Amino acid sequence: MIILGIDPGFERLGVAILEKNSGDKKEKVLFSMCFHTSPKLDFSERLSLIGKEIKRIIKKYKPNVLAIETLFLTTNHKTVMHVAEARGVVIYESICAGLKIFEASPPQIKIATTGYGKANKEQVMKMVKILVNIDNHKKSDDELDAIAIAITAFAHLR
Repeated sequence: MIILGIDPGFERLGVAILEKNSGDKKEKVLFSMCFHTSPKLDFSERLSLIGKEIKRIIKKYKPNVLAIETLFLTTNHKTVMHVAEARGVVIYESICAGLKIFEASPPQIKIATTGYGKANKEQVMKMVKILVNIDNHKKSDDELDAIAIAITAFAHLR
């Protein structure tokens, strides 16, 4: 199975492609990145770029499932609305490509990666590096979050 993990955002979008075959002990990271859009662009152009990049990645890696983090409310409503719209673009492109959609909340992701729903970010990042076969060079927090979301999907979809 191949899972596309997404840490949603409109300025920075964490993207990861993980694969696990029946005989594998660990999930393997096939690809990960942090996709950036420029704040100088109109928001609609940023959404278009996100959609095009997700479509390209789906076409290249042919995942079976989209794993995406649910939104959590913050005091900045404008940011939450923009992230929600970016999530919508990602989900739309995934549905158009025939992917199954898996959504996970931050506590679900923490439980799947650390076993503790109130783990801090450092604990999650440390466990991600232990749980998957990943190269040793530094990955951005957004990439590691996307990997954690994909790990959560593998745990729930077994």
